[in-house]
Parts: sequence; structure tokens; C-alpha cells
Amino acid sequence: MEMIEKKTDNFANDIEFLISERKMDCIDAVIHWCESNEVEVDYAALLVKSNAVLLSKIQAEAESLNILKRTAQLPV
Repeated sequence: MEMIEKKTDNFANDIEFLISERKMDCIDAVIHWCESNEVEVDYAALLVKSNAVLLSKIQAEAESLNILKRTAQLPV
């Protein structure tokens, strides 16, 4: 369990790095991180749920891909 904790300590930073430096979508970055660190996607989902920024990015991406139903948004 300690090994997983070491991998997940920098989860959000690793995902942000993949998004910005490798030009990946957020969902793809999470899947890539899971494959690289040999972690189940279900566990990564728990990490995403605990990070509001990543959760909102994935939600927006899923809505734009029509994976999730669009939520009401205020005009900007």
C-alpha cells in the first residue's frame, strides 16, 4: 500500500504536466498515468473525486464529448 501512496502523492501534478506539456486531454492523461504507474483506473477515479480542479476538467471534457449530459451553465 505504501508504494501506491508514493505514486499517488503527486497525482494532480502529474496529470497537469501531461495535459500541459504533452498536450493530452484530461481523460487520456489519467488513463496514461494509470498505465504508466500500474494503477487501476477505479483507484484513479477516487483521486480525481478528491481534487475539485481535475474533477471539473474531466466533467467539462466528458460533456464536450457527449459522454455526460450537459449541465446548465451561465453565459460568459
